[in-house]
Amino acid sequence: MSSDPSFEIPVHPESEYSRDGITRTGGTVFSLFPADGVVEDRLGRVLARERYTAGDWFDLPSPVYLVHDRELGTVFRVVGYDDRVELHVTTTTESNGLRAFYEALDEASPVAWTVECEAVEN
Repeated sequence: MSSDPSFEIPVHPESEYSRDGITRTGGTVFSLFPADGVVEDRLGRVLARERYTAGDWFDLPSPVYLVHDRELGTVFRVVGYDDRVELHVTTTTESNGLRAFYEALDEASPVAWTVECEAVEN
């Protein structure tokens, strides 16, 4: 486990609603990298836990999940790549939900994870 990464959210995305749809600006993404560079089925084991409701409704090159943490009541998007997992903050995401997901992923893995945070101002 990396040394207690911070999951403080510097920027939540802002949403604007119009007849043409929703426009989102700004936001924060936490990228989680396993030390061995392999995500494999680790993400699937975490998403299968009773704590999470997750759906992958998109036909994209990488799986994108909308995840609801039932215990904490927070929602965020998760994108799985071969070498990393990204946690995308939504307008209502709370830091404690991101930390809990990271801890579950770390627990499901035999290797340490490094966390990077990228924020885009609104």
